[in-house]
Amino acid sequence: MSKRDYYEVLGVARTANDEELKKAYRRCAMKFHPDRNPGDAAAEASFKECKEAYEVLSDPVKREEYNQSLNHRIIIDAEAEAYQLWRSVFALHGTTLPAA
Repeated sequence: MSKRDYYEVLGVARTANDEELKKAYRRCAMKFHPDRNPGDAAAEASFKECKEAYEVLSDPVKREEYNQSLNHRIIIDAEAEAYQLWRSVFALHGTTLPAA
């Protein structure tokens, strides 16, 4: 469903404990609950995103898997950014490189 950082969704640090996660989830769920926002599709999507984030982060096994995948995505993003920087340096000198 969602590809947004679950820690960002709930507004907690990666080091958040169970109590902090629960508190953040309740705050998020109350804010976007469909009963409080009738007919608001964006609020409903945010509510589902909060629920998904909490379901993953509150389960120790799922959280560990998520953290590993998050770390992997960060590395891939950094590599892509470095490659684009590298390409731009060569472009400044008039050298053309094949697309990635």
